[in-house]
Amino acid sequence: METNSTIVTEKVLYTGKTHTAGGGRDGGSSQSSDGRLDIGLSLPGAPGTGTNPEQLFAAGWSACFIGAMGIAAAKMKIKLPADHAVDAEVDLCNTDGEYFLQARLNVSLPGLDREVAEALAAAAHQTCPYSKATRGNIDVVITVI
Repeated sequence: METNSTIVTEKVLYTGKTHTAGGGRDGGSSQSSDGRLDIGLSLPGAPGTGTNPEQLFAAGWSACFIGAMGIAAAKMKIKLPADHAVDAEVDLCNTDGEYFLQARLNVSLPGLDREVAEALAAAAHQTCPYSKATRGNIDVVITVI
């Protein structure tokens, strides 16, 4: 594990800080440094009220992807429909004892021509930081529904 690396950037726009303790995904909890996030965690499919890392990742990715579509739409001089949405599905998988993720983003852009909607989704996938972070690391399918 690398502990003393320096990431060189032009400008940091925001740093999300959280503290996770307890059992992690198995009964732990996470809180953000600003107090806006305070959640319990539980194993996927287990009883309880906590969420899990896959749901949190799906929520973050879909929100970021919508932002990236807004930027792409502005560049293409297209107005996003008011009821646009992204349904993200993040799977926690296990093959031969190895854990990995895979994901699907289902993009809804009602009222837009299919070619335009697919172009917006493709442009967003190229610029969304979550998409960039996962590119080449996990299987991702983007579908305009």
